[in-house]
Amino acid sequence: MTSDSFPQQYARTQRLSLGEPRNIAVSADGKHVLFLRSDSGSDSVNKLWSLDVESGHETLIADPMVMLGAADAEDLPPEEKARRERLREGAGGITSFNTDRHVHQFVCTLSGRLFCGDLRTRKVREVATTGSVFDPRIAPTGDRIAHVSGKSLRVVDLEGQDFELVGPTSLNEPEHVSWGSAEFVAAEEMDRYRGYWWAPSGHHIAACRVDESPIGEWFIADPAHPEHKPTAIRYPAAGTNNALVSLHVIHVIDSAQVAITWDVEAFPYLTTVEWINDDSLLLSVCSRDQQTIVVLRASATDGTTTEISRQTSTSWVDLIPGTPALTHDGHLVIVDDRDGVKRLIVDGNAVTPLNLNVRSVVSVANEAVVFMANEIAHPEALSAWKWTSDSLTPLTSLDGMHSISLGGPTSVVRRASTSLTRATTTVSTTLHGSDSTHSIASFSEEALVQPNVQFIRAGAKQIPCALILPHDIQPGTKLPVLMDPYGGPHAQRVVDAYTAHCTSQWFADQGFAVLVVDGRGTPGLGTEWERAVYLDLATTVLEDQVDALHAVAADHPELDLDRVAIRGWSFGGYLAALAVLRRPDVFHTAVAGAPVTEWRLYDTFYTERYLGNPAINPASYDATSLINEAHKLSRPLLLVHGLADDNVVAAHTLQFSSALLAAGKPHEVLPLSGVTHMTPQAVVAENLLLHQLDFLRRTL
Repeated sequence: MTSDSFPQQYARTQRLSLGEPRNIAVSADGKHVLFLRSDSGSDSVNKLWSLDVESGHETLIADPMVMLGAADAEDLPPEEKARRERLREGAGGITSFNTDRHVHQFVCTLSGRLFCGDLRTRKVREVATTGSVFDPRIAPTGDRIAHVSGKSLRVVDLEGQDFELVGPTSLNEPEHVSWGSAEFVAAEEMDRYRGYWWAPSGHHIAACRVDESPIGEWFIADPAHPEHKPTAIRYPAAGTNNALVSLHVIHVIDSAQVAITWDVEAFPYLTTVEWINDDSLLLSVCSRDQQTIVVLRASATDGTTTEISRQTSTSWVDLIPGTPALTHDGHLVIVDDRDGVKRLIVDGNAVTPLNLNVRSVVSVANEAVVFMANEIAHPEALSAWKWTSDSLTPLTSLDGMHSISLGGPTSVVRRASTSLTRATTTVSTTLHGSDSTHSIASFSEEALVQPNVQFIRAGAKQIPCALILPHDIQPGTKLPVLMDPYGGPHAQRVVDAYTAHCTSQWFADQGFAVLVVDGRGTPGLGTEWERAVYLDLATTVLEDQVDALHAVAADHPELDLDRVAIRGWSFGGYLAALAVLRRPDVFHTAVAGAPVTEWRLYDTFYTERYLGNPAINPASYDATSLINEAHKLSRPLLLVHGLADDNVVAAHTLQFSSALLAAGKPHEVLPLSGVTHMTPQAVVAENLLLHQLDFLRRTL
């Protein structure tokens, strides 16, 4: 164990994530498990490993130090940098890989160069390409590799014959058109990080054509380096134009195209694409207001589509990972809000009970559906379940946060829990009629703090909370309170996972009672709970933070309500600033990191889902703008923002600060030069924690 402080450790280990096995893939026969892992808890360079399921033996398959000659030699193309930012990926080396159908071969990129490996011989070689490579995917048949290079979708065979399948050169496309990449809102908000899909035979590719010309141009500058030109980005702000996205089936040999047709005016968002067979695809498309999602079956031959499902809502319809899907018999699998919870729907019928809230679908195979869900009574835990027509079976324990990967008779389960100092990854299988279990080693560091967490359901609304106290608290001690929320839709902070509460524990050990609250709008507690923030991302969210604080304090007299601080990042930053503006009677100081201060400056897909289109519903935007309430500030406020942030751009903080200054309201601003939304730099991450602590101590 190192002798550094927790802020140093937390920054150096990228939030204690380095050294953990990740990106797990199981071969179809269940005999091999592929995964990425670095060599230690402070090593950010991921290598590709394979585990033999029968023996439990781990084998190193691909080492970036060997492939590039030096681990620090990475020179990423802009598309890869953007992909990692959308994924909040801070590690290096091999950060993703793709395999053929049988998991015999894999492909990956390093520094924009393409590498292909044979998992049977364990030989890895570089494949020559014309330009820098992004998002390579090997054909299911293993004989060709598709990849994006600049604005082109290209194909290369294993002998190195590289050609443009579609792109600006072959099609004489305008400047702002690209092929094979996901547009910004797809990657940032839809969890669709790719823009092309191989057909099962490897003869065709379904590819997105993205035209960004309708989107307004923004500029991200680096004021610390005035000699650098600002970076131009196409940012689809709420109420403005999105990219024009179309889908095409392209023959690999002759580049012949078939355009997939649907009512793009009514359903401009392409949310999912999957091949059913070589003749047809399964698509989901979404209306601009996100109140309707339609599932389509598309013909790869003539491009026509047939509607097979429609979900509607008076607020919004959620995108659920892993859906839509089809069973072997052609039954549609979706997740829908029915009877107040998210339920698994198979062939139109709800098949899960009302006590389960389904969060994602992992696999659909042989008429069995594996999915992740939480019990309504325990939103802090996430478990894997298996449904068949005659059974519903838990595949994991009901406590802790789980994920699962499957292949043949083998499952790989990752479990995190506040009862475990580091997450475990367990491989279980039944091969050749015998059961076996192995663990994949984790090299992550154990945290220098030990979370002392109490999970609480607070007040009449039973709001999920996590209370974190110092280990050495003495009876009768009164502690200042630090609220530490995210608090917004589609994200939880109150989860049964050790590392989720380490930073809160560090603050607690500095003399705070830390309270984390997941109020209405956060997932896990059913339809009414999540939809309570529709058209107002401020009132309900803040109300639940206050109600939870008072309810917990009523049972825990050690919380000093005369000294309450709040800190947060992103939506949590918005909530922190909102708290001191609207409720200075409750909150006495705030740290707002990368806050959204004016929702008109945030992207279309996220913002319009909750607030509607500002051209149609400006009142919701006016009522939730921090800039409009700058004159209310009467408490200390620290604003922190990365100047290279292309998600919540620095204009949010700068415009808010200007409004505060114009209203004569003192505040502090900490600009972070060269820092994006995820603050990956170790020195920045470490000192940012220390700076926040100093601010809270001197202002509380």
